[in-house]
Amino acid sequence: DLNNISFSLEKNLEQVQIGNSNDMYFKFDTIIAYISKFYTLKIGDLIYTGTPEGVGPVKAGDKLRGFIGEQEMFKVLVK
Repeated sequence: DLNNISFSLEKNLEQVQIGNSNDMYFKFDTIIAYISKFYTLKIGDLIYTGTPEGVGPVKAGDKLRGFIGEQEMFKVLVK
């Protein structure tokens, strides 16, 4: 269900952001339809929609891990 996707971000093993797609102002279909009026979207294109509270600075040496649900989607060492 695209309207109920939990996601989170850890910085140095501490959870700093948590959110759910049902908290977004606009649903995915609405965002894609609007953008498609102006641009041709292709597989692999990224659409940035904002972020849940918890935004903060990162510095060299920080370790970031992003999750959808419980599944780790990325791991980054900031250099």
